[in-house]
Amino acid sequence: MSATIIDGAHVADTILADAREQAAEFERKAGRRACLATVLVGDDPASHTYVRMKTNRCRTTGLDSRSHHVAATATTTDVTTLVDELSGDDSVDGILVQHPMPAQIDEREVFEAITPTKDVDGVTMASFAAMALGGRGFQACTPAGIIHLLDAYGVDPTGLHSVVVGRSPILGKPVGMLLLARNATVTYCHARTSDLPGIIAAADIVVAAVGRPELIKGAWIKPGAVVIDAGYNPGNIGDVEYAPAAERASLITPVPGGVGPTTIAVLLHQTVTAAVQSAGVPTTGV
Repeated sequence: MSATIIDGAHVADTILADAREQAAEFERKAGRRACLATVLVGDDPASHTYVRMKTNRCRTTGLDSRSHHVAATATTTDVTTLVDELSGDDSVDGILVQHPMPAQIDEREVFEAITPTKDVDGVTMASFAAMALGGRGFQACTPAGIIHLLDAYGVDPTGLHSVVVGRSPILGKPVGMLLLARNATVTYCHARTSDLPGIIAAADIVVAAVGRPELIKGAWIKPGAVVIDAGYNPGNIGDVEYAPAAERASLITPVPGGVGPTTIAVLLHQTVTAAVQSAGVPTTGV
């Protein structure tokens, strides 16, 4: 068996095409563009690159982007004060706080300073509760992007054993909640899980979200399983041992080019949705 490679860029283009259409309609009706504000703390090169990618994608999708760079020596209060200001700015529709942040910053306190109506990255506790309970709110972007990938390739999680390797509050935990909402049977695994190979071997869907290069070996993958690798490590290496896993899986995401593109696409689409909801200017499809 040789897996079909999931084309994340193609799925992202579909999401962005809809966002672009809605953004243009919003601009015509509201007289301004939807606006995403980004907050970057420190000088991490990867974070700078990621924010630059988002800024460029905003431009090509018809959104305004405002970048705020805070010194690496900033305090939690410095960052939360900025986020509070953006939360109260009516010209800002969505707020993205790039993470990870420097060690002295309390990330959770910063995230909670984002008003939920502008939490287009889905990082607040209010957003997590909405994902877990099926309420109104924005979804964490990478988990939502993963669901888009499954939908695009006709994977119905109903009744399938889905194993999530990783339990971060912005990836592992919420993707499990979204899969559970689609009637999957979800197992969470982490650093203290016993017999990880055996659990993965029984999985119909594997979501790797632990941030450890090639932790999940190809030989562990159940023949015909769907493998979603949300890990990204130096050297363009994912959390899954790609080549041998691709020999056993039915569908697999590459790294890069799988999950990443849909993450950004969901972020921009949710920014347009936030603008529409805030301004009360309905557009087709949002």
